[in-house]
Order: sequence, then structure tokens, then C-alpha cells
Amino acid sequence: MRHRTLGPLDVSAIGLGCMGFSQAYGAQDEAASVRTLHRALDLGITFFDTAEVYGPHRNEALLGRALKGRKAVVATKFGFTYRQDRHDFGEVTGTDGSPANARRVAEASLKRLGREVIDLYYLHRADPAVPIEDSVGAMADLVAEGKVRAIGLSEVSADGLRRAHAVHPIAALQSEYSLWTREVEANGVLRTCAELGIGFVPFSPLGRGFLTGTIVSSAALEPGDFRHQVPRFHPEHAEANRRLVAVIQQVAQARGATAAQVALAWVMAQGDHIVPIPGAKRIPHLEQNAAAVDLVLKAAELELLSRTFAAQAVSGSRYSPTFEAMTQK
Repeated sequence: MRHRTLGPLDVSAIGLGCMGFSQAYGAQDEAASVRTLHRALDLGITFFDTAEVYGPHRNEALLGRALKGRKAVVATKFGFTYRQDRHDFGEVTGTDGSPANARRVAEASLKRLGREVIDLYYLHRADPAVPIEDSVGAMADLVAEGKVRAIGLSEVSADGLRRAHAVHPIAALQSEYSLWTREVEANGVLRTCAELGIGFVPFSPLGRGFLTGTIVSSAALEPGDFRHQVPRFHPEHAEANRRLVAVIQQVAQARGATAAQVALAWVMAQGDHIVPIPGAKRIPHLEQNAAAVDLVLKAAELELLSRTFAAQAVSGSRYSPTFEAMTQK
């Protein structure tokens, strides 16, 4: 497994997004999740992404048990407010980026993770009621105290990133990025990360599974699956989007690869500072994703994929209006 860097952190070139082990994507099986996490370590994956709100709490506790005594770089996040009686995205009620919440969540996350230090601590969403400088200042205090190794942000604007970085070095910015979600190219976030030497961590680099070519539309998903709330998966948009995915499948067939591997290879080719974190609940999917680090797409293939997935070609928005409102442009 090749490695890349996020600020002071040395991580595998592809990480593992762990949210799906505890919510959002159908039924959960903790024993199977532990087996998948252990297989990830066997494959050389060292970078694991979780958050307070995933579960809520259950995902951090799962990682704490599965990674106990294992060498791993663990990222977690704070900043959402939520209902603890819900185990899906319906629990999110708003944001809280206050210094007090930054400290409270960090200390609780350390206990659930069973770790002495959080390797990478993100502000999950910027809180419009709290200056980002205040949120980052509190996170910097946690670094000074040895409770956090590096700090990151998620779904912030280029301006917000610059303001935060002026308070304390930002190791990584996490935002959605894939062939069909390209806003960070247009709004300057990706360029700003490269300019400031900040790592970029794309979540949902496989388009929440759609870019693998295995999902027809939301009608085929289990009840309660988060993707029922994502307009791009709705039948009125899915047919147009499947025509785009067919181009990924054509490239994959020509290269003897899978569509998932091609989609991941495209993301990784956009910069050496990029470390995608696809989710994978099943070991075969995990192994497939890990192998993508060895797939180097040709310039013509990269150009074809980029042109095909031009922003105006994708049908439907990536979030419901509620979640879209929580991202900075």
C-alpha cells in the first residue's frame, strides 16, 4: 500500500470511511464490521474515519474495540447537534462549533475510541453562529494539551479554510468529491488546499455507491437507507446518471478493472495531496477499493471521464435542502 501525507500524518493512500458500519446504508452487522476493519489493516490501510454523530457514538465505540492494540491513524469529528434516540441521518438537528463543545466531544471521543490522542480532529460543519477562528482556536488548544495530533475541517469554503489556517495549521479538509461531485474544483477549495499544503480527503468518492454501476436507483435500496433522501438516486434522475456511469464501466472493461477502481483512480489522480476514504461494509468491496491505488489512468482516460461528468451533465442535487444548507460555498 502506498502512503500519502496529511499535514504531520503519514497515512495509507486510500483510507476507510466507517460511517456505514453504524448507520445510513442499510442493516448493520457488528461482527462483520470488525472483520472488515481487521481485513483493512491486513491490506495496509492505516487511515480510518469516524465521527461522534455516526451512530450516534456507536461508530467510535466500534472502532475502539476493533482497532484496540492495532497501529492506525484515526480521524473523528465534532460539530453537529443531534437526537440520540435516532440511528440515522434524521438525528441531526443543527451545528455547534463552540469551544466548549469542541472540548467536550474530544474528551468523550477519546474514551469511546480507547485512545490517548485523536490523530485528526475535524470540525464536521462550520457553525454560522460561531466564528471559525473560535472553533479552530479551541481545537488548537487541544493540540497544545496533547489530546489531538492534527486538526481538520469539513465542507468549508476557501475563505473559511484560509481564515482557519491562519489560526492554526490545518492538516486536512474533508469534503465530498468524486466524478459526479465537483464543486471543490469550481469554488477554489481544491486549489486552496494545494496552495497552502493542506491535505484533501474526499468522502463519498464513489458517489455513495452509484459510480460503481451496481445501483439502479433509490427504488432498489433497503428501507431507511440514507440514499432515499439523495435526489440523484431518485428514479427521475437515476436513468440519466446511469448513462454517465456507463462511460466509467467502458474504461474499466478496457483496463481489466472495476468501475469502482476507475472512479477512485480518477480521484487520486487529481493530486498527490488527496486521500479518498470510500466506505466498504463487505470485504470484497474493501479489497477492490484498496487495489485502486495501483491503477494509473492514462491522460486520455482522465480527460474522457472529466469531460463526461461535467457539472451540468449530472442530474439531481447531492443532498437534500437541509444538508445542503449546512455546507459552505
